[in-house]
Amino acid sequence: ELCDDPHLFVDGISAHDLHQGQLGNCWFVAACSSLASRESLWQKVIPDWKEQEWDQEKPDSYAGIFHFRFWRFGEWVDVVIDDRLPTVDNQLVYCHSNDSNEFWSALVEKAYAKVYGCYEALDGGNTADALVDFTGGVSEPVDLLEGMYAQDEAARHQLFERVLKVHNRDGLISCSIRATTVEDMEARLDCGLVKGHAYAVTDVRKVRLGHGLLAFFKSEKLHMIRMRNPWGEKEWSGPWSDSSEEWNKVSKSEREKLGVTVQDDGEFWMNFEDFCHYFTDLILCRLINTSYLSIHKTWEEEVMRGSWIYRDDPLRNRSGGCINHKATFLQNPQYVFDVRKVEDEVLICLQQKEKRATPKEGKGENLAIGFDIHRVELNRKYRMHTAQQKVAGSIYINSRCVFLRKELKEGRYVIIPTTFDPGQQGDFLLRVFTDVPSDCKELTLDEPPQTCWTGMCGYPLLVTQVHVLSAEGLQGQDSNGGSDPYVIITCGGEKVRSPVHKDTRCPNFDIKGVFYRKKPKEGIHIE
Repeated sequence: ELCDDPHLFVDGISAHDLHQGQLGNCWFVAACSSLASRESLWQKVIPDWKEQEWDQEKPDSYAGIFHFRFWRFGEWVDVVIDDRLPTVDNQLVYCHSNDSNEFWSALVEKAYAKVYGCYEALDGGNTADALVDFTGGVSEPVDLLEGMYAQDEAARHQLFERVLKVHNRDGLISCSIRATTVEDMEARLDCGLVKGHAYAVTDVRKVRLGHGLLAFFKSEKLHMIRMRNPWGEKEWSGPWSDSSEEWNKVSKSEREKLGVTVQDDGEFWMNFEDFCHYFTDLILCRLINTSYLSIHKTWEEEVMRGSWIYRDDPLRNRSGGCINHKATFLQNPQYVFDVRKVEDEVLICLQQKEKRATPKEGKGENLAIGFDIHRVELNRKYRMHTAQQKVAGSIYINSRCVFLRKELKEGRYVIIPTTFDPGQQGDFLLRVFTDVPSDCKELTLDEPPQTCWTGMCGYPLLVTQVHVLSAEGLQGQDSNGGSDPYVIITCGGEKVRSPVHKDTRCPNFDIKGVFYRKKPKEGIHIE
């Protein structure tokens, strides 16, 4: 009805296919622009696209329905829609392509609106959520103001390397300039950038300056980032914009490789220093690689599903609020995991079940959620009832996901996911990524269970925690006078052994063991 020769794709798929319509969903369109640059990803969202394409030679094979897939709360969900799209005067009202006979962007938007209940529910949202829904990845928000990346050159260099690595490993990236007032929303700055508006990052490069052989011998490389405005217009007008004189410093072949064009198509380059100066928020959506056959770093993933459920009984209550509520904090769900390397980078993502899809029922607002990580005894198997050493914690925010990346030392840890206030209820998904298996699991028991043998063998009368901090003046064990010490704590037939500390006679053990003792008078041995 809208054109004579309709297609899902015309001349392939690219970020230039998308233009935001009358809906305030630049967050979604920016995520789609990022998705369009990754064939392996969009083919997951639009499966079997060749079979779904309109074929003039086989019109009878067209069923008028389309099939899409989105990652929702830990699972890939199939969404089927018909081919009817909102129009005014035979023109698409919402997301549309450059070509009037290309419809993939409008159809993906309709399928996504179906997930959320209606188009209206897409008005205002979080790009990080859409990136996760398209990939099943993990979104890490970066506050460029708080990190002072515009002022700190070393921090800015480290951040660029992180951004480059995410981009090179097929991750999706988005950015925005924070609007602090209603008047600021979508206000255009003198430099051409728009506040309160999501941009898709479409390329990240180190650009070699100079011409000919000189460029190869010069070590100077500029850190550059390319973005696209979902409006398909209104670009950056500062240094390295499409027609700026800075491009004269770059060879013609390098410019062609970067795809520099002088047209108001919404896509533009900036150097990373200017980027950090103007933009305030960056979202890095990592695709977590769990394949053992990959040449890149692989991660071990643990996925836990749980719920915050309020009950009057303190031992059964699982909605205790954040650590500010000391009387109830430890009544929340608890998850134990091990770090088995001397030091390991751990990624933790807490996601609550989306409430955006049910605003008409008065349930449209997300809960403020977060989590704390506590270092606990090496042999802990039961729930904590006394707060232990807190080593890290996320922010608390009413977003769908909360993310934390943290270097942790070897040992055992407990994650406590919570709502900010006690008594609030909801479902959550906890994802933990480590370099080696962490054996993450929920702690469900408060104490050792009673069995049929308890009457004969007895039941623990006392719980004792032993904390070994360090040792000094140990004897050397090799010809150089060095030593590789470890400590063993023994109580009631149970042993806790620390990791080995290499080449030291004054080890800082800092380990704990917890023992449920049937015979309180029996000694505790430390060797």
